[in-house]
Amino acid sequence: MTIPTEPIGSIPRPAELIQAQHDFAAGTIDADALGALTDRAVADTVRRFEATGSPVVTDGEQAKPSFLTYPVSGIADLAPDGLVVPFSDGHTRQLPRLTSGPFRYAAHAADHLRAARGHTSAAVKQAVIAPSALSLLYPQDGIDGYPRERFLADLLDEAEADIRTCLDGGAHSVQLDFTEARLSLKLDPSKGVLHDLIAVNNQVLDRFSEQERARIGVHTCPGGDWDATHSADVDYADLLPDLFTLRAGSFYVQLAGEPDRRRVLGVIKDSLPEERRLFIGVTDPIDPRVETPEEVRDRVLEAVEFVPVESLGTCDDCGFSPFADDTSTSRDVAFAKIAARVEGTRLAEKALGV
Repeated sequence: MTIPTEPIGSIPRPAELIQAQHDFAAGTIDADALGALTDRAVADTVRRFEATGSPVVTDGEQAKPSFLTYPVSGIADLAPDGLVVPFSDGHTRQLPRLTSGPFRYAAHAADHLRAARGHTSAAVKQAVIAPSALSLLYPQDGIDGYPRERFLADLLDEAEADIRTCLDGGAHSVQLDFTEARLSLKLDPSKGVLHDLIAVNNQVLDRFSEQERARIGVHTCPGGDWDATHSADVDYADLLPDLFTLRAGSFYVQLAGEPDRRRVLGVIKDSLPEERRLFIGVTDPIDPRVETPEEVRDRVLEAVEFVPVESLGTCDDCGFSPFADDTSTSRDVAFAKIAARVEGTRLAEKALGV
């Protein structure tokens, strides 16, 4: 396709896989049984991606308990009482807190990439958590014998390895999930936290060549969990100019769910660096209604008024189920929205003659 289109990442898990994850945590099934059900879910996810005509597929994050904490799931050096993230409907998610070092990943995204590639010859995209998000695991009062500087050095090494093994493993693209960017402005309007988070991510991005960074993108959104957000009330105009200082090749920007898309596109026009690809969200996972291909087409045509078509791509606003227990959207609805995104992007290409 002339206008590239990519998913963001997560797809709602089948009910049998969610139950198996609970059973494994309770010790009533073993790892082999869980692995078999996970592989079945990945195979079905890839097959359904292909059925939509999507030129790029993912594993749907079927094996991840959470888009955020997959690298540290199960490690011993964590306490459950970390940062609490409140959502607009009143529910919360809580990060774990690191209790000792050295910091090491227990799992890597390349394993999920390998599983997906075993079921398809299509291009496979891999989402990874941004190191900035994991930097929030370190407690504000520090850890005896393990200063923050050593933690950050370990984190940067682990994050680089997570990205690099995906690139070396044949990923079409690698996406850093940076959902805490918009949230940081709600917690600290002075932008001090945001600038610290961006600095952490740029330290990792600087370890890659320009050619490698062309395959690395950053996703931003106001969070999406159980059809609620954590920071949709934060003005994008306060975020995007700073976000675009990240030295990534692409940006995936939630847009379909914004109340004033044209205003956001104006901010993007004024601040997007040259030679960067902008993927705009054209489907909203939080909205239960499935967009029509014509609606998607019109959103692309609107964006072309602000962004050159050669710099434009399309995506979903967010993953459809970033946390494994989020069943607010069905698999059928998720894939219907993806099919609309793919077909609508093709209609936009036809309308633009590209």
